[in-house]
Amino acid sequence: MTVNAATPVKPGRLRLGMVGGGEGAFIGSVHRMAARLDDEYEFVAMAASSNAERAMSSGRDLRLNDERIYADFREMARAESAREDGIDVVSIVVPNHLHADVARAFVEAGIHVMCDKPLTTNLADGQVLLALAQKHGVLFGLTHNYSGYPLVRAARDMVSRGDLGDIRVVQVEYAQDWLATDLESSGQRQAAWRTDPSKAGPAGCLGDIGSHAAHLASFVSGMNPHEISADLMSFVDGRRVDDHVQIQMRYAPQGKQTKGARGMLWASQVATGEENGLRLRIYGDKAAIKWEQENPNVLWFTKLGEPTQRLTRGMASLPASAGAATRIPSGHPEGFLEAFAQLYKDFSVDVRKHQGGMTRDAIERESTVPNLADGVQSLAFIEAALASHLANAAWVKV
Repeated sequence: MTVNAATPVKPGRLRLGMVGGGEGAFIGSVHRMAARLDDEYEFVAMAASSNAERAMSSGRDLRLNDERIYADFREMARAESAREDGIDVVSIVVPNHLHADVARAFVEAGIHVMCDKPLTTNLADGQVLLALAQKHGVLFGLTHNYSGYPLVRAARDMVSRGDLGDIRVVQVEYAQDWLATDLESSGQRQAAWRTDPSKAGPAGCLGDIGSHAAHLASFVSGMNPHEISADLMSFVDGRRVDDHVQIQMRYAPQGKQTKGARGMLWASQVATGEENGLRLRIYGDKAAIKWEQENPNVLWFTKLGEPTQRLTRGMASLPASAGAATRIPSGHPEGFLEAFAQLYKDFSVDVRKHQGGMTRDAIERESTVPNLADGVQSLAFIEAALASHLANAAWVKV
């Protein structure tokens, strides 16, 4: 029985499908809300579970047509690519260990992908996906959603145009306390899979939130570390993955520097009292910036020897990139969902360019959406951190 007829797609809307994100899944609902916010997508298909009953229940709860509800992501990729009204984009929101197989099925079917991070659980799989996407000409976005905040984009442009001068120090941290106890043993779904190396991969806190911190630092600074020293820790007895990470970072010389910048990344899910403390500080020889995710509408900018300036989202003096990622007037806070939505909005622009005949490489050169190259860089960073940790925090090249 069909629950309802397929909703007519608004002219210009992209058809969106999803793998994962069924009943009780936090990140799936975030992706759906983000995709709807700017009215650029119509949600039409889903493979929420390999269990046919749960898959159907989840799809019907979201008012999907029965014939667009699947229990097998491979069948979904095959069927949707064959339909005249098949999906243009698929969102992948399954646990980490499934990312590679799901992504490969849709890339090979010629369907554009928006994948939750990290890209995969190992570098080799990420490199395979990069080669496949290039072969099939498919666009691939990665939801490092903190790059969607207006003031993060403003900070990136300020660094790029030289407002800070030559970068000397990059400090980034991401602190939470939700795994300060053995929550996984209570049956809590999110804790259970995120602390299971067979599902999350070998990197726990490092892969979950450390990857966000590393990407944010690279996105704003425009630099990737070439060498790191990492100390990983599991404070909770019996936990099989890290829940606390400290990483020193060395960068190659930039501009007129004879010495490269230095950095520090701290990520912890056992930091008592912290909720979602993602913070970035970048210091140059002319100026510095500070930004905090829990107060995302403020960017602190300090020129050497001058009073600190409080820059707020909506100010006309900010780089144009901030205004392009802003939806509401000054003084009305924008936050997490809007930043997430910005990636979906930007990706919709990229997909339409592709449908109009623009090449994948040309689109990616212009795009601000984190892509496969960013995902592979993140996996290389994680792999180097794990290797460094096993070598007693020895310096390892990324």
